Amino acid sequence: MSLPNRARPIPSLRWWIGGILFASTVINYIDRQTLSLLAPYLKVQYRWTNSDYASIVIAFRVSYSLGQALLGRWLDRIGTRRGMTITVVWYSVVSMLTALSQGFFSFATFRFLLGAGESANWPAATKAVSEWFPKKERALATALFDSGSSVGGAIAPFLVLPIYFRWGWRPAFMIPGLLGFLWLIAWRRLYQPPENHDRISSAELEYITADKSEDNNQSRKVSRGWFDLLRFPQTWGIIVSRLFTDPVWFFVTDWFPIYLVAKGIELKSGLIAVWIPFVAADLGNFFGGALSGYLIKRGWSVGAARKALVVFGGVGVMTLIPTIFTTNLYLIAGLFGLASLAYSAFSTMANVLPSDVFHGDAVASVSGLSGSAAGVGTILAFYFVGHLSDTRQSMGSHSFDPIIIAAGLVPFSGMLLVLWLVSNTRATEEGFVKRV
Repeated sequence: MSLPNRARPIPSLRWWIGGILFASTVINYIDRQTLSLLAPYLKVQYRWTNSDYASIVIAFRVSYSLGQALLGRWLDRIGTRRGMTITVVWYSVVSMLTALSQGFFSFATFRFLLGAGESANWPAATKAVSEWFPKKERALATALFDSGSSVGGAIAPFLVLPIYFRWGWRPAFMIPGLLGFLWLIAWRRLYQPPENHDRISSAELEYITADKSEDNNQSRKVSRGWFDLLRFPQTWGIIVSRLFTDPVWFFVTDWFPIYLVAKGIELKSGLIAVWIPFVAADLGNFFGGALSGYLIKRGWSVGAARKALVVFGGVGVMTLIPTIFTTNLYLIAGLFGLASLAYSAFSTMANVLPSDVFHGDAVASVSGLSGSAAGVGTILAFYFVGHLSDTRQSMGSHSFDPIIIAAGLVPFSGMLLVLWLVSNTRATEEGFVKRV
């Protein structure tokens, strides 16, 4: 295969691509975490109830849910490079404009617009990984970009809260919003599909495309339409993998500061507890991605390697449940950290499965469908979190107990369904989906 060779090749270029996808996710999460970090203070200033706050968060989730499915198909059509450029500009501008909010309705409007832009990140990154990485490296590459969510969540308190305490909440929204524009400079210079990139070596291109040639020889074309994709049980398994896990993670990211306050812990003294679950989630991403890739190299099938980590994640998230019995800051932080590590191992598998199971022209579509389902589940979960925590407010440190129990048990149910649905079927034999 001839290459343009207009410039000197960049060694291991695919990992530079992985790094820029990681940076995108970091910025994405810093922008979205700003509200949850400021929520305890904005609730007092604007006299919001937990249900009011839940409604604002739900506004984000509605557009985020719709956007993942719609933009997933859009990304499959226009390409990763152009799609990410447009959506990062969108959500960076909206993040900055949130500083103009005057109350409940304007906050809800800006969060809706933010969710629309940010929804493209996971389908786009999943598609980019399928373009740039062979299957034995996809889980680790997915772990790299997905870990940006935990890194962004860990960085956000140290960026957002000092700005808030020094200058107020409006600059705390505006300043992080600038980061997306800096990222775009690197993105536009670096990203192209490997076949068109003038900085990739012949050896790396051959290494990346070897899997694609094998898959293309065994594949049959299937429409990227949603109804066509939903005919396959594998699609439903991928949907379940996020529907039953993402709401738990978003509870950690959007409600954990409020949960700590309900436990009688001051947010200033509990800053380490806000930070620990995100760091643990970061470790879980790489643990899941590296172990899964190692198992494949040891001869395990792709499906068995992914499912081993799904089992670990489904069982591990149940460590949330013992937090209902304590108000000790460090014990709560440790248990949330263990649960977050387990969740992230599961999440990495959920995010890599679309590229494991489907061919390139359907990867972003399936990823978007799973993200939309997860968004709907999160919306419903947040409605009940807000309502239930308000009605149980008189119970003090136990007001969140049923919520925490459900958060520990639902991913285990999802684990069982994924093990059943993501398997080789007649569609595999006919070449519509890949063998796992």
